[in-house]
Amino acid sequence: MTQYSTGLSQPNIEHALLAAGRDLTRLVPADLTVLEDFHTMGRVATAQLPDLAEIAQDSVVLDAGSGIGGTARYLADRFGCRVTAVDLTDEYCRTHRWLNRLVGLDNRITVHHGDVTALPFAEATFDVAVSQHVQMNVADKARLYSEAHRVLVTGGRLALWDIAIGVPDELDYPLPWAQTPDQSHLVSAEELRGVLESSGFAVDVWNDLTDQAGAIMQALLAQPANPLGLHTFVADFARKAENLTVALGDGRLRVIQGVARAS
Repeated sequence: MTQYSTGLSQPNIEHALLAAGRDLTRLVPADLTVLEDFHTMGRVATAQLPDLAEIAQDSVVLDAGSGIGGTARYLADRFGCRVTAVDLTDEYCRTHRWLNRLVGLDNRITVHHGDVTALPFAEATFDVAVSQHVQMNVADKARLYSEAHRVLVTGGRLALWDIAIGVPDELDYPLPWAQTPDQSHLVSAEELRGVLESSGFAVDVWNDLTDQAGAIMQALLAQPANPLGLHTFVADFARKAENLTVALGDGRLRVIQGVARAS
């Protein structure tokens, strides 16, 4: 995804960590919390999904669309499980591997540069797949979810945290996942659920958390400047986050938390 590549992710994060007084030779996963969760509600959202998806130490987990690896590191650190991560942005994959090494989690996480609509894995490889704020960039959602279904064991869970269209109206750009409208492929929550079910999933959990997400985003925007944060590696992040927050507040966008089981 060209909109995510700046060539500066790793050097900017390194500079921010040093500016915040972190010792790069003694980093622990918690040191990265405020800058690694590139999705609405950040770590709050990341922490809710594993319990809903019943992730445990022996779970074999796929992080589909992993970004710089916040979710993968959270899962590997909290549960001790093994995580396979896939992302289409090579720069994010390289930054992901570097951060894994810094916090000593590279032995539990494997990072692949690849396409979530053409996963390089055999059928029935994973117990759980996690997908957070990925489908907004994917036009072919049927292929996205059929691939997730293919690599999950029967009864495996797909855990989602996603943005959907709410009240039909034009959106203000840029947004965190798209500089321009042609990079965004949003559908309604009903359409999203329909594609999941058509791909062989039975939906167990389907929560609209728009009000909660909007309130948390407003609180985050009101916080004083911090050297650590998503602005470290996401260009024009403040404007993107503001456009997202306004659209959540007026209903143009919705946020859905879901868990679906592969039949």
